[in-house]
Amino acid sequence: MSSRLTVIFYIILCLEIGIVLTVLPWVPHGWFGLSDWGNNYFLLVASRKVGFGVQRFIASGWIRGAVSGVGILNLGMGFWELLNFRRTVRALDEGRPYVESSRQNSPVTNAAQPVKTDPLSDYPRRNH
Repeated sequence: MSSRLTVIFYIILCLEIGIVLTVLPWVPHGWFGLSDWGNNYFLLVASRKVGFGVQRFIASGWIRGAVSGVGILNLGMGFWELLNFRRTVRALDEGRPYVESSRQNSPVTNAAQPVKTDPLSDYPRRNH
């Protein structure tokens, strides 16, 4: 059950961050009470400390596009996890990394898989 919740929260996080990073740089001033991307309080404080060229650099279309690109990547990760939900949950339940099912039955892949061991079995718990 916890693996399902983990994957669900990861999907929600990816989609939420993706939407915010994709849309926020292009939101006009005053929309939903937000300020302009290149004219906010934290950017003004940073530009006073570093230099006024920082504000112009952050407000450029190149940086807005890069931030939107990272947002699109987050959206892609969220949708990929949504489509592969059962595989990810199964991999988390079994405690092993995701292996593509078509390659899973290959003798080369099975030979290369590590033996499952318990790393804590060699270190007994000491009671003080």
